[in-house]
Amino acid sequence: MAYVIHDTCIACGTCIGECPVSAISEGDIYVIDADACIDCGSCAGACPTGAIEPEA
Repeated sequence: MAYVIHDTCIACGTCIGECPVSAISEGDIYVIDADACIDCGSCAGACPTGAIEPEA
């Protein structure tokens, strides 16, 4: 199960450097490539707004 970034993302970029497989891409809000995500949770732990959660 991959992680997802919700619309509370402020596009600060903190999560990008935390992802060991470069699964996060930039945009108005950031997006996680579900196929590349290894479900490690590093991005979620780094997010200052709590916008990243496991996919439901």
